[in-house]
Amino acid sequence: MNDFALHDLKCFDAVIRTGSFQAAAALLNRSHPAVFAAVARLEIQAGLNLLDRGGYRVKLSEAGRSFHERMQPLLREAEGLRHYAAQLAMGEESDLHVVLGDLCPRPAVLGLLARFFAQCPHTRLHLHFETVGGPIERLRAGDADLMFHRVDPADPLLEWVALCKVRLIPVASRELLPPSLLRKMRPERLRDYTQCVMRDSARAPRDENFLVIEGAPQITVADQVMKKDVILQGLAWGHLPDFLIEEEMRNGALRSLAGRYLPGHTETVVAARSSGRAHGPVAQRLWAFLQANTPLDPSLS
Repeated sequence: MNDFALHDLKCFDAVIRTGSFQAAAALLNRSHPAVFAAVARLEIQAGLNLLDRGGYRVKLSEAGRSFHERMQPLLREAEGLRHYAAQLAMGEESDLHVVLGDLCPRPAVLGLLARFFAQCPHTRLHLHFETVGGPIERLRAGDADLMFHRVDPADPLLEWVALCKVRLIPVASRELLPPSLLRKMRPERLRDYTQCVMRDSARAPRDENFLVIEGAPQITVADQVMKKDVILQGLAWGHLPDFLIEEEMRNGALRSLAGRYLPGHTETVVAARSSGRAHGPVAQRLWAFLQANTPLDPSLS
């Protein structure tokens, strides 16, 4: 048995979808005899009667129905390959790498990405999740095309689009800290209590203690969701992004420790990319899409 020709498979598929050889020929811009010959050749190569020619209209035989169903993934793969080749010929990227940082409001940002990449089915999105200094490290190393995280707004090597403001609130469960401590909350009074902090995913972490109480015992976690779980169980206190704890703050499962001496911290989360790097057509369209669809926070408009 010889290998099936893609042309013959497409002719057979067109006959089934249109219901006749004449309509299939018009659809494929081929002659009627060429389409008829392609289907006949496919039947000889398969050793099967793929069509039931006993009626007025062309119909599938039982074997033909099974064969037609089985060949659909191959036709879809061939069509995808054709689009992929066309994309490469136009210089469009086949892959884009995007990093989401730990301060990023994931549902909103993932929704934006889903809307954009639905229009670019032949560019594969690679999502990476990093914490603290990990996102900017990936971007600067050229391992990512785009980053969603906080940045130094004075960094001349970056360009960015503001998405939203995120407030990091110091919180604890009701069971962890005595009420007397809350009335005169100062950072030094928390040294006897375990603080939950984020692990820096950067390969070369910077020597900085972001919102960390020096000298306090610590529990280190890999992401904000795990940090929230640890704090909810009364194992530690810590700073959590406001969007992640709205319900727990309302129902009293968590209480804010914020005050004059422990105010918390507000960060602007942005979409950022390297300013000195050439960006491909898809990356440029994504950037324009983000500019048109942000900020997520109306206060940044």
